[in-house]
Amino acid sequence: MIERSKNGTANAPVVAGVCLVLVASLTSCQKSVGPDIAATVNGRPITYAQLDRAIATQFPNAPPKANGDQVTQMRLEALQTLIDNEIMLQRAEKAGLLASDSDVDAKFNELKAPYTQEQFQKLLDQRKMSVADLKAQIRRDLSVQKLFNKEIGSHISISDADVSAFYNANKASFDLPENRVHLAQILVTPGPDPNVNNLKNDKAQNDQQAKSKIQMIDLRVRQGEDFGTLAQSYSEDQFAANGGDIGFVPESTLDKANPELRKIIFEMAAGQVSPVIHTPEGYRIIKLISKEPAGQRQLSDPRVQEEIRQGLFQGKEQLLRSAFYEVARSEAQVVNYYAQSVLASRDRK
Repeated sequence: MIERSKNGTANAPVVAGVCLVLVASLTSCQKSVGPDIAATVNGRPITYAQLDRAIATQFPNAPPKANGDQVTQMRLEALQTLIDNEIMLQRAEKAGLLASDSDVDAKFNELKAPYTQEQFQKLLDQRKMSVADLKAQIRRDLSVQKLFNKEIGSHISISDADVSAFYNANKASFDLPENRVHLAQILVTPGPDPNVNNLKNDKAQNDQQAKSKIQMIDLRVRQGEDFGTLAQSYSEDQFAANGGDIGFVPESTLDKANPELRKIIFEMAAGQVSPVIHTPEGYRIIKLISKEPAGQRQLSDPRVQEEIRQGLFQGKEQLLRSAFYEVARSEAQVVNYYAQSVLASRDRK
């Protein structure tokens, strides 16, 4: 209702305010984005070209005969990942935590080192990326990791009492009958298998697809992406759901393994990730989590304390990271134009 003065005329300041609101509303309604914009995060655009690159990275072996709904679902999932990444990058920028050029160049050279120029260019082509695109992604990943270190890692404290309590509650698990190694793996096999389940529902159908997929994963591991997350998303074995964690493997079991695989594992140090290993089952990347000698491991052993401390830290970090993402999403202004177009197409059918 418009406020009126005593003589019955409209109050000028109020009318002016209403007009401004109406103009602003009309302007907002008329504002449109270009056809190349898939979404915006706090006004910053995410383009369909970026989405195409994300699809090539996240779904390298998408079924060639995927129906329209499957393709749409893949694009929605990939775009949501891009939106989350952009939200975190902007928070890193605001906190003054952007990675430096020297850090980006160092990581880029590290990624490129294992490949010939031709091999590296082929990997970029498969992901529909240029060198500039890859460096931008490296900068984002390094910056977001700095953000997590500051906002999450620096706030986690694992006390000696926490470590002692865990050890006492799980003492039997530290009594080892023989030497063993704690391993995680990412496995890609060359043949079709309807029983393979990973978060991306991605399965290599032949040897060429398997090679391309494992090379993509290897590059992302060396780029600093979380091994467990990549295993959940792409590994083609029963351990994918556990982040590739195989658990503790006795040395006697390794005696029966592929000789090259066994040799690489025994030469690795704790925390190290192997290069791509070709075995009869397919292509593997192995992460050696720890090596454990036989016998009862005591709490006084620094390695036991560190293993427990790391496990407790990672559990708390994962919990806090999930909460951090939810808060960040709720505070960001996101417009998903691609999702809107999906709903609009429903109405036209």
